[in-house]
Amino acid sequence: MTHKIMLLGSGELGKEFVIAAQRLGQTVVACDSYAGAPAMQVADEAEVFDMLDGDALAAAVARHRPDLIVPEIEAIRTERLYDFERQGIQVTPSARAVNFTMNRKAIRDLAAKELGLRTAEYRYAKTYEELCAAATEVGFPCVVKPLMSSSGKGQSVVKGPEELEHAWQYGCEGSRGDIRELIVEEFIRFDSEITLLTVTQKNGPTLFCPPIGHVQKGGDYRESFQSPAIAPEQLQEAQRMAAAVTGALTGAGIWGVEFFLSKEKGVYFSELSPRPHDTGMVTLAGTQNLNEFELHLRAVLGLPIPAITFERIGASAVVLAPEAIPSAPHYEGVERAMAVDPHFDVRIFGKPSARVNRRMGVVVGYAPLGGDLNALRERVKAAAAEIRVVK
Repeated sequence: MTHKIMLLGSGELGKEFVIAAQRLGQTVVACDSYAGAPAMQVADEAEVFDMLDGDALAAAVARHRPDLIVPEIEAIRTERLYDFERQGIQVTPSARAVNFTMNRKAIRDLAAKELGLRTAEYRYAKTYEELCAAATEVGFPCVVKPLMSSSGKGQSVVKGPEELEHAWQYGCEGSRGDIRELIVEEFIRFDSEITLLTVTQKNGPTLFCPPIGHVQKGGDYRESFQSPAIAPEQLQEAQRMAAAVTGALTGAGIWGVEFFLSKEKGVYFSELSPRPHDTGMVTLAGTQNLNEFELHLRAVLGLPIPAITFERIGASAVVLAPEAIPSAPHYEGVERAMAVDPHFDVRIFGKPSARVNRRMGVVVGYAPLGGDLNALRERVKAAAAEIRVVK
């Protein structure tokens, strides 16, 4: 029952995962490229190294000899994970899953070409000239993204040919790892977008959390809410797609599967992450019997999850840094945020530094089932607006 877990990436999602693991008596080694990362503050041990350095990653694994490796970020020398699996170390959800999902090219081709899921039309571009040709074929407006990135880095909506040069430069600058290739996607005019947290188990059926609506800006999450209004047939189709793609990737754990919903055209598969999802922080409000981090831990340890039950509606809103703060950010207005509603909570992530628009905390709140979700969202956003990140 007791395992040593190596966490690759130690941000705010990793921190909540470590807390869940500690509550079940696990030992966690938190790894990241900088000291003092959020998950390191609650883990048993910490390692600081560049996880794109395959030798450094292998050396850390050899030192600690973990039973499980749990990736939390994209910037990992993911092909080394196959080596660790061959050594008998469990990779979560699996080395195959992490390698596919950390690269938009692999996962998009799997979804669209192999599984036949509905996706936006797309092309790839390794050069600026290829980008121009791809955008012309897909049509304007279009969305340009790096093949490997997170939190919207390097992503832009291109309205016309005159914006392609900037999109190329921005996309390459925002790419993680050493892949210099972009994906050009059809711009989907959707009515809403959701995250469907999907749990695959070692010895049990695939389970789904109630859908989570979210609002993004620049490709990065700003607020999320559970459970949004969604037609039953669209939810059923999203669940079918999520089960198909997670089943093809194999492994146990929680997956953040993203979809666009259109009343006219139906459900489009967008992306997925093989780990807890940032929009899923709304589950920290107690919207479910188990939050996404507890579900992920149970799944990777092979512990039973009899059911996921929806307990109350919830909303989350992020706290962003307005400027760069090299060290020791301070927080003003936390007391005011907490005073807004007795059903609200504040999580400060404890990041040792800030950059413009870096996510530094989140406010989560809940209301009874059947309550006014829109009103709850506005109140949670107002509470988050009370908090200021300062030097």
